[in-house]
Amino acid sequence: MFEAFETFEAGRGAVFLHGRKGGQGAPLLLLHGHPQTHAMWHAVAPELARHFTVVMMDLRGYGDSGRPPADAGHLAYSKREMAMDALAVMQHHGFDTFQVLAHDRGARVAHRLAADHPAAVQRLMLLDIAPTLAMYENTSEAFARAYWHWFFLIQPPPLPEALIESDPVRYLRSVMGKRHAGLDAFIPAALAEYERCVRILGTAVSICEDYRASATVDLLHDRTDVAEGRQLTQPLRVLWGEHGAVGQCFDVLDLWRARAMDVSGLCLPCGHYVAEEAPSLLLAQALDFFKPSTQGKQT
Repeated sequence: MFEAFETFEAGRGAVFLHGRKGGQGAPLLLLHGHPQTHAMWHAVAPELARHFTVVMMDLRGYGDSGRPPADAGHLAYSKREMAMDALAVMQHHGFDTFQVLAHDRGARVAHRLAADHPAAVQRLMLLDIAPTLAMYENTSEAFARAYWHWFFLIQPPPLPEALIESDPVRYLRSVMGKRHAGLDAFIPAALAEYERCVRILGTAVSICEDYRASATVDLLHDRTDVAEGRQLTQPLRVLWGEHGAVGQCFDVLDLWRARAMDVSGLCLPCGHYVAEEAPSLLLAQALDFFKPSTQGKQT
């Protein structure tokens, strides 16, 4: 899927971070969602690499990146820690400033990255999310039914982990296949990669800790931002799927305008998996929004 890209591993402390890099021009970081890997960008990364230096990474706990052990406060999987992973990966490649395109869980990491490191992130595009705090505070029955895994994964260990580990591929196919486009949205090579990685030892624990962090420490960080009146200062574009639960259950633009100063966005005729369901539409938006001439500052 990524013949023109080179594989890399970068370390941050005891956590190794896996990904691919290719192309030339201004640096553009791509962050994937749950329960996927950087392979989700297969339909858009080659074209983006004609205009940008594209860096794709697997989040900690996913793909071929490291899986640090769980801790009582879920700090190891906070979006603050994941954001620092992303910053370390870009610095590993010599970039102090860059743009970000991110989906789902990766978009939550990107939000924290832009909030905590505003000098590093020049602009960002987030796919099919509203702010985490707003989604928890405004949860409806319709959202809870559609995003059942949000509430399953945060249950105390070891029950969610044990159920996932009993059949990891069944869990993955249940989460991904019951959305708008079903499993037909995913090419066989990408789906096989997601299935391979969800079987890796420790993945179930990591997935649960990612979501437990979002329901605890990540909300604390978000509430602090709100209380202190902190908003994202970078240009932000948000895209969401017409057939996805996020757009159907939340006023996406309004919620982001409460958290960022410069927001644009629109609904696309697809479901949750924008990069795989509507790659040509996403590419048009990305090439319109991101700046190929913006050079990342070299370290």
